[in-house]
Amino acid sequence: MKKDILKHKLVPDHTILSETEAKKVVKDLKVHPEQLPKIKVDDPVAKAIEAKPGDILQITRKSHTAGKFVTYRLVLE
Repeated sequence: MKKDILKHKLVPDHTILSETEAKKVVKDLKVHPEQLPKIKVDDPVAKAIEAKPGDILQITRKSHTAGKFVTYRLVLE
């Protein structure tokens, strides 16, 4: 039986941003997409959410100090 990696308590929420959302994030952060941290397309979570190269993922982690911490990653081949 295969386990759902997305339901594991140590795996933060991963969301694929729409093209509009991705453009807004890049503009707000004043960076080029290539300057974002990277995640490989064959990463288990990227595979589970069917991310494609060029997608930007929003990763939301629970934080004891900040409540939640949001980061972004660019999906690479």
